[in-house]
Amino acid sequence: MVCSVAVSTIYVAQPMLAQIGQDFRVPESELGWIVATGQIGYLAGLVVLVPMGDMLDRRKLIGGQLILAATGMLMVAISATPWMLLIGLAVTGLFAVIVQTAVAFAADLSTPAERGRTLGIVTSGVIIGILGARVSAGFLADLWGWRSVYITLMLLLVVLSIAVVKRLPADHRSNRRTYGDVLASLGHLFREPLFISHGLIAFFLFASFGTLWSALALPLAAAPWQLSTAQIGLFGIAGLAGALGAARAGRWADTGRADLVTGTALALLALSWIASGQATWSLWLVIVGVIVLDFAVQAVHVSNQSLLAAAHSEQTSSTIGGYMIFYSLGSALGATATTTIYSAAGWTGCAVLGASFALCGLLTWAIGRRAVARTLHDTATRGSGRAGATPQAG
Repeated sequence: MVCSVAVSTIYVAQPMLAQIGQDFRVPESELGWIVATGQIGYLAGLVVLVPMGDMLDRRKLIGGQLILAATGMLMVAISATPWMLLIGLAVTGLFAVIVQTAVAFAADLSTPAERGRTLGIVTSGVIIGILGARVSAGFLADLWGWRSVYITLMLLLVVLSIAVVKRLPADHRSNRRTYGDVLASLGHLFREPLFISHGLIAFFLFASFGTLWSALALPLAAAPWQLSTAQIGLFGIAGLAGALGAARAGRWADTGRADLVTGTALALLALSWIASGQATWSLWLVIVGVIVLDFAVQAVHVSNQSLLAAAHSEQTSSTIGGYMIFYSLGSALGATATTTIYSAAGWTGCAVLGASFALCGLLTWAIGRRAVARTLHDTATRGSGRAGATPQAG
């Protein structure tokens, strides 16, 4: 629930872009910045806040950040100018990194044999938040305006902060690691081939994802469809199939098939744009494209996180947070580029852009497979060495 609500604060604006733009008189070509601002705040949070999970009690960390994210939602809800709106979205994005702290916490509470399954379940909650937010936001915005959506989210965040402190187990951490230590460990990751390879895959993956969801409302609201905000939000239901993909991908990762899942899902992602690109004349093909795209994106996402958490089990918060830096940059790029492309080349241009991002991700996966195999072999060797050393110590 924490992950669902926290992540929805970043994506909830997407089905309401046209409505928000009309209120603040924002040009169509600049609407992508409403989504991208939250992603930029999220990027900052990944760098400065998520690594704290490797040194502090994550229960208290999550509870406090939920309250601060609620503050950002309140700023958005009462904003009178575009700048106040963007500042509120940036603040919310900064503290929405609760999601990655919670993911790392869940991974550490799991046994190695079930880590992928656990990450799949948690990621399913993230997907439900992303896509469910679009559905509920559409209905609330039609009934009471877009500001009611942010007020609702603010209240949910406050309630969850209380529930977290009361219900989650304490997370006592060693004080031997300083903030400088955890930031240094994050910096070291950016010199590792496995991390860079899967980080770049995430960058292109979520650039493609952001391309679809940040601009899809525009052709659907235009002729010949002229759908309402609530009707556009319903397309999020089709994307809930991605939640099933995330859970299943976690089980596959536990059986050693994470790399194969990644390559197959990236190919599906590229193919999904053939269907999604027909938004100007067929809603059914768009639905098919949305289902395939969300399934593929979440399958890759879970497989990536499972591989990295297994390779860096001693610093899961820093690893997951660092990986998500690529995610945030990709999402921001997709959000800003797609609305600009739409104003110049229509939805066909957006489809070409999204498919190009997917193909770049597939190429990155193909080039980086050798690094993945080498790192996994080294990880297994270290694990065998530790296991073999135990009897001697006795």
